[in-house]
Amino acid sequence: MKVAFHTLGCKVNQYDSQAMLELFERAGYEAGDFDDVCDVYVINTCTVTGTGDKKSLQAVRRAQRLNPNAEIVVCGCLAQRDGEKLLDETGARLVLGTARRGEVVELLETAISENRRICAVTDVRRAAFEPLLITRHEGRTRATLKIQEGCDRFCTYCIIPYVRGGIRSREPDDVRAEAGRLSEAGYREIVLTGIHLTSYGRDLGNGVSLLDVVRAVHALPGVERIRLGSLEPVIATRAFAEALGQLPKVCPQFHLALQSGCDSVLKRMRRRYDTAAFRESAAALRAVFPDCALTTDVMSGFPGETEEEHRQSLAFCREIAFSRMHVFPYSEREGTPAAAMPGAVPRHIREERARELIALGRQTARAYGESQVGTERSVLFETCEDGVAAGYTMEYMRCLCPGARPGETRRVLMTGFDRDTFTARLF
Repeated sequence: MKVAFHTLGCKVNQYDSQAMLELFERAGYEAGDFDDVCDVYVINTCTVTGTGDKKSLQAVRRAQRLNPNAEIVVCGCLAQRDGEKLLDETGARLVLGTARRGEVVELLETAISENRRICAVTDVRRAAFEPLLITRHEGRTRATLKIQEGCDRFCTYCIIPYVRGGIRSREPDDVRAEAGRLSEAGYREIVLTGIHLTSYGRDLGNGVSLLDVVRAVHALPGVERIRLGSLEPVIATRAFAEALGQLPKVCPQFHLALQSGCDSVLKRMRRRYDTAAFRESAAALRAVFPDCALTTDVMSGFPGETEEEHRQSLAFCREIAFSRMHVFPYSEREGTPAAAMPGAVPRHIREERARELIALGRQTARAYGESQVGTERSVLFETCEDGVAAGYTMEYMRCLCPGARPGETRRVLMTGFDRDTFTARLF
């Protein structure tokens, strides 16, 4: 039996898919490519935006075209939101939400043996952290390690707290153990991720924080790098930055979610900071990591956003000078407060404003890249083609360099920059 996965959305979803794939393999299934004719297709869905919904359903239809007789499993955030509806509309054998993924093989085989279709979506509002495990990850050098699940911020535009449930943190000993296994398997960079990573430890009741778990992974001898997933600006205080600065394995690339560079829009979004606080967070990180890469998410066309508010957001993004910006137009999510707000911005204006933000992001990314030419950097090389190795710096800058080999970390001189890729030579 051959099983294939198609994963949409965030790094947390990627981790969950890898964990489920390994469960199938341990049960005797062979991993296949999603473009192959397989016996089972698992679509791990996303519902953050309408585009995520659309792509998730497209993946289901694609699997059905590849093999009309295949068993279909639909899981993830869209499945959590619309489980019974998806069971009816897709003809899937099994629909799972964002819980019980550790039972995916058992549930699927039960459904097949009993010749029925199962919707196993359960209430995740008070769910415990589900201890999924991975022993490997795509690629050979970098592995994602999920340490946190859920969110309780309830930003007005966001569906995630409803489909992922409240915050749940993985026990520090479990984090350390899995990081150790990944290190022993040859992974040199560990990416710590979660739905709301900033909240890590708040539910454990023992005073453990994100810093504590970073220190625990940092102490493992085989780990060369630790990269943090998306952070809320509120965690990036000077004290937090200085604590990270004492840990040389921490990568100086920080993703601070902005969403808007306008205070009135941030207030309507129910974000828990304003632009002044964000500016302080960026300055705190840059004070300790002067050449760090600051990346972000920015939304265009939130309900009620005026042209002046959009201009304020553009100006703030230009001021912070992000090394990379992920820009997306606002997408209504039924059941969220923003979906009922007055002043909906026409879609063509949302998209026009997104294009302006994307153009600005290209400018600031180019400026950051050009500023790094002539500097010395450490690169963890991942692949090699025609004698030229490719890898990433600790700032997550892609680098091409002759003479290096995959799997090794080398010091290089950054000699050129074009779009999002550097050229370099070994020291």
